[in-house]
Amino acid sequence: MIITRTPFRISFAGGGSDLEAFWTQEPGAVLSTAVDKYMYLTVKPRFGNTFRVSYSRTELTDRADQIEHPIVRECLELLGIDKGLEIVSVADLPAQSGMGSSSSFTVGLLHALYAHAGRVASAKLLAETACQIEIERLREPIGKQDQYIAAFGGLQFIQFHPDGHVSVDPVICPQQTRRELGGRLLLFFTGLTRNAREVLTRQKAGTAHNRPALRRLCEVAREMRDVLTQGHDLNEFGRLLHTAWETKKSVEGSISNPAIDAWYDRGRRAGALGGKLLGAGSGGFLLFFCEPHLQPKLCEALSDLVRVPFGLEPEGSKVIFVGGDL
Repeated sequence: MIITRTPFRISFAGGGSDLEAFWTQEPGAVLSTAVDKYMYLTVKPRFGNTFRVSYSRTELTDRADQIEHPIVRECLELLGIDKGLEIVSVADLPAQSGMGSSSSFTVGLLHALYAHAGRVASAKLLAETACQIEIERLREPIGKQDQYIAAFGGLQFIQFHPDGHVSVDPVICPQQTRRELGGRLLLFFTGLTRNAREVLTRQKAGTAHNRPALRRLCEVAREMRDVLTQGHDLNEFGRLLHTAWETKKSVEGSISNPAIDAWYDRGRRAGALGGKLLGAGSGGFLLFFCEPHLQPKLCEALSDLVRVPFGLEPEGSKVIFVGGDL
């Protein structure tokens, strides 16, 4: 039996520039961090050579190509696995909430399947193969950032080059800066989930028109990285987060809605310097940057939302258990 643990992520700025429609014309850039909320995947041989896949529902099939879960089916086909398996997923956070859960699932499943086959998979291989599954095989209208941060972990500046190459560069800053950054970030669950495909499809279609805004988001991602690496006032990170959110909303009208705008405005009035809705938009988690002495006021102002404590995660997808015969 193999168990993998793959982190979810928070993307600070640059989302949308990881779409192929953007980076084939000019480089994209994202500042993103893994967090200590995880997707767990268990893979073990199944007696009788059938497939049992358990997620929000349970499937039992005779063949891999009969599995309805598209990511599971495509991962098994790509890796040429035809012997029966039991595959179980458990997550710390709900799906479709803007934390990159789909890509964490894909990376974690691939990692478990490679380990089950006795192969050591690098972070680069996991990210590239996850992109192949989600973008090329399943034709999902998504970018590449989630697969890479799930595989590599840490606080990363990720660049997407016109030749298809992806650079993953750790943000080099003092541990004290990381601790202070983590201590000023607060996460609230809106209770709303959404279909990211709809929002991303519209965003992808509008890439040419929105290129100036997406280019500005790349610049903000670089400026945020520089705040961390060059010892600038950390509050500037929060102000840039606000700039990124205002810019992102101009890309696609459905990214936000009146309820989200109201929560965000309430948070800003309570002392948050900046924030954003995570993921494609329309629901999920709200992130705020707020100085510690103002955080009680912020939490009171958003008492109708669920605060989710979290920390920054330095590692990417890991095999955390190996048991029995492979």
